[in-house]
Amino acid sequence: MNGQTATHAPEMSPGPAAPGTPSGRGRTLVLKMGLLAFFAAVVVRLVQIQVLEASRYQEIARRQHQLRVDIPASRGIIYDRSGTIIASNAMFVSFGADPKLLGGRASLVADRFARVFNRPRAWYMAKIGGEESRFVWLERRAAPDVARRINTAGIHGLKEFKEPRRLYHYGSLAAQVIGYTDVDNVGLDGVELLLNEHLQGKSGYTILQRDGRGGANLSVDYPYVAPINGKDVVLTIDVQYQSIAEEELRRGIERTKATSGLVVMLDPATGEVLAVANHPAVDPNHLTAADRPLLKNRAITDMFEPGSVFKVVTASAAIEGRHVGLDERFNAENGTYRVKMGREKPRVIKDTHPYGMVTFRQAVEVSSNIVMAKVSDRIGAEEMYTMARDFGFGTETGVDLPGEISGELKKPTSWSKATLNSLAFGYEVGVTPLQIVAAYGAVANGGVLMKPYIVRAVVDGDGQVVKETPPQKVRRVISQETSRTLTGVLEGVVERGTGTPARVPGVRCAGKTGTSWKYVNGAYDRGSYTASFVGFFPADNPKVVCLVMLDNPRDGGYTGGQVSAPIFRGIAQKVYAMSGRFSPEKQSIANAVAVPDVRLLKADHARALLTEKGFTVEVRGQGSVVRSQKPPAGTLLAPGKEVVLATGEAPSRAPYTEVPDLRGLSIRRAINSLTLQQLEASVAGSGVVVAQTPVPGQQVKVGTRVLLRCEPRGSIIAGL
Repeated sequence: MNGQTATHAPEMSPGPAAPGTPSGRGRTLVLKMGLLAFFAAVVVRLVQIQVLEASRYQEIARRQHQLRVDIPASRGIIYDRSGTIIASNAMFVSFGADPKLLGGRASLVADRFARVFNRPRAWYMAKIGGEESRFVWLERRAAPDVARRINTAGIHGLKEFKEPRRLYHYGSLAAQVIGYTDVDNVGLDGVELLLNEHLQGKSGYTILQRDGRGGANLSVDYPYVAPINGKDVVLTIDVQYQSIAEEELRRGIERTKATSGLVVMLDPATGEVLAVANHPAVDPNHLTAADRPLLKNRAITDMFEPGSVFKVVTASAAIEGRHVGLDERFNAENGTYRVKMGREKPRVIKDTHPYGMVTFRQAVEVSSNIVMAKVSDRIGAEEMYTMARDFGFGTETGVDLPGEISGELKKPTSWSKATLNSLAFGYEVGVTPLQIVAAYGAVANGGVLMKPYIVRAVVDGDGQVVKETPPQKVRRVISQETSRTLTGVLEGVVERGTGTPARVPGVRCAGKTGTSWKYVNGAYDRGSYTASFVGFFPADNPKVVCLVMLDNPRDGGYTGGQVSAPIFRGIAQKVYAMSGRFSPEKQSIANAVAVPDVRLLKADHARALLTEKGFTVEVRGQGSVVRSQKPPAGTLLAPGKEVVLATGEAPSRAPYTEVPDLRGLSIRRAINSLTLQQLEASVAGSGVVVAQTPVPGQQVKVGTRVLLRCEPRGSIIAGL
């Protein structure tokens, strides 16, 4: 174009829209909406956290800053009738581990535990590596002397715990009555099961404050719930009588080569069970799975045909109903009696020995089945059944033990033609050993049947009786006159009849022998026997009824007179030597006082404390500190009884010492215990100690200060 270069205006890129333009207003609106949505989300989240899920986050915070520690309750003590401790508790050591924290040290831990506890190394490796859990138990309730060989120091993820374990002071003694507890101290059999609710108590807890380094410290601002210890139980069992019964039973079984046996002893005037011995024995302190069947209390769980010991029912019905006279003569048929059964084949009843004409008294003494069968025909079915039922057969006695059965007593409408005669000498009826003892107790008690019981009282931590079992009459079975007459007849059994091996020189004993065939696979096995003797003494003022029963004796005879009566004699001789212990003026258990634990107290302080409780005190030794006491702490004693203290010197100063358990002690006693352990005390509050830092059992340097948190005594149960 005429040689001129065309020029153009430069292109301009669009800039920010002016605020007033439509485009600018849109972007501002988007920004505002975004900010509004953000703040709305924040508000919603805050509402969710602080309102809707507040409890969950509070719980998370508590877990991060607080640690709850359970404080196990101490299971109640079981005493015998005299206040002797049968079962109590001891502190044992348990070991737990966090498999993830153990890591590469798992093999080291397994090796160490295998050496100490004599288990396969693989057993521990399986526990450590076989679970997803962050916690597994490696050993529970190990004895302290064994546990000391496991050094947990420096092994992150391995933890040591103090746990109470049930301790049965007499081992197998009365094990089938007492029962046992599981690893968590829960009763599983016997008295432990029956009274678990009373014995177990209720665990408490305390809250510890976590610090920045992960440690846990006691804080007075955090809650503390004291454990409620279990209540104590006082039994009617007499430890000395129980020991005699078990020892004589063991010897008798060894002598006769019997398969098993049992002894039951009863106070006829009250129904108190004095001893129940079962053999083979078992120790609940060292119980295995194979041992558990031996804890079966056959005195109440097993039924057997009693044989001639059941003749007490026949004789009672005959005398009470005036169907016979004691001197009336019967033909014992020279040992063989054929009973006509209509068109059926005659039934043959035999005696062990052939007799001719005998009086009714003599028939009982020599245990004639034939005469008893003849007498039963006079008594009749209804009267025989009623007498057996009144004696308690066919129904549970109601004894306070788990597992009791009722036995079997058929109603006359279910009887065969042979039942009445069979019942007369102890067949076609199923009884328990305790039913037999209770029935003979009724004869010894002037004709009144008493309900057997074994729990005498339940006592709280202050020694107050919260439950007491009084003697309970069931019914009058026979008249007092019949009781006296029958007692005389049963004395004749021991003096002149089949029970002469039970005779105790200088002691009037009354009793009855019994031998029965065992019913095996639908038929009576003529080679298997139950041999029994049951009697009471002194016959003129009965204090003890005792049944001895052997299962399948193989040596020295098989009848009750041959093998069971001698065991009765051995028991009666030893028990009678201690008969002064059965005072007619029985002290109420409510008057008994628990002996306090005065070990490690200064001798003069211990004397003052015991005197205040009403005991007399004898101090032996020249030391200033009580090292042991007899009877032990917790024993129930009547005021005025003596407590013997053995003294020694205070421990020599050492660089380390163990912190004692001070919970439940008064401030004075707690400080005294700390002084003896060469530790200092710092007290918060007043009353009794409810918590302490450091915890019991911890090894600390001599001179360490122990913080004691105390509360008024009324706010907790004393003795925790």
